[in-house]
Amino acid sequence: MEPNSDRMIQNLKAAGCGKTQITSIMTEWNNGHTTQALRLLENHRKALLNRFHKSKECIDCLDYLVFQIEQEQKIKSR
Repeated sequence: MEPNSDRMIQNLKAAGCGKTQITSIMTEWNNGHTTQALRLLENHRKALLNRFHKSKECIDCLDYLVFQIEQEQKIKSR
């Protein structure tokens, strides 16, 4: 089943694609260049995953900092 263009554009927006990315993907798709459209989608997915991992690293650092501060508070309250 081929995706409807409007639904595909909505999905691309929901996935965080910008206007330029959407135009590029839709152009490739509409011209029958499925492999290129999929490559562009995979590139966007990789970029999102990289941002996710970077955010997770930041959260882990904050969690460790909170842990250290809580441990220091426990020592001081003894």
